[in-house]
Amino acid sequence: MKSLAEIVNENPFTDYYDWWPMGSLFTSFMSAAIVTEWQALSADRASASKALADVERYAAHYIEIVFKRQARADLVSSFVHLPSEATIFSGEFDALSYAFYRSSFEIIAQRVGDLTASLEQERRLFTKRVGKLFFQRVHGQLSFHLPQKLETREHFESLKKAIKKVGDFLQEQGYLRDHFDFKFEVKVDYKGSAIRQTEDDALYSLQNDNGTAYALFEMGYPAILPSAVYLYHTLGEAQHHSSRTIEELFSLIGYQASETDDFDPMGYPSDRVVELWEIVRGEAQTA
Repeated sequence: MKSLAEIVNENPFTDYYDWWPMGSLFTSFMSAAIVTEWQALSADRASASKALADVERYAAHYIEIVFKRQARADLVSSFVHLPSEATIFSGEFDALSYAFYRSSFEIIAQRVGDLTASLEQERRLFTKRVGKLFFQRVHGQLSFHLPQKLETREHFESLKKAIKKVGDFLQEQGYLRDHFDFKFEVKVDYKGSAIRQTEDDALYSLQNDNGTAYALFEMGYPAILPSAVYLYHTLGEAQHHSSRTIEELFSLIGYQASETDDFDPMGYPSDRVVELWEIVRGEAQTA
């Protein structure tokens, strides 16, 4: 794997140099989710103290290398103990996300012999746990109503409205600077096959136990695109904050949904990052 400096030099994100403010609800929900799961990885107070020092060092280094700026001294501590009036800017959140996930992935690698799954699986499970906690807070804030099953067009429309409500929240709160689009009309070529799906095709597949539905998730200027690319190409896993959030939404109505396993965030223009999703029926999860 390449170093952060090497991958940044090869793939600079200069259009992210101008930071924008993040919404306080988003940052407080994300602080609670990330910090809770990161803290759970530390075995004792000494290891937690070292991990926090690592996070502070990683965040400062990231801001210097990626944005050519100096990090404010209290950035990490203010995120861990986030006051309601605090403002965190996009580049700062990008650095915080990178630092906490890098620290978490490194702790997981050190403990992998004591864990039940592979290193790759454990890192993915960490992203899912963070996504679950974040979604619980978003769900409570937005109070949208999900169908218990997808048997009718009305159920399907309710699902689409819920997804849009989450997307609107992410955009209003500054996680997406530009736009959000999650659509079930799909026309793409994938792994040598042409996927041509209408919304009616998607609903039929979702009603079928053996069916696979597809979706396209498009994001305009997601705040963590730089760190997602850099984490993926230095440690092999990205955060997928918004994707894990929507993944949790699907799980509440009994579907397993996520971006395809081979998704690489590099190579997309910042204003149009597109994930191909696969959705299959599974077991409904509790909120």
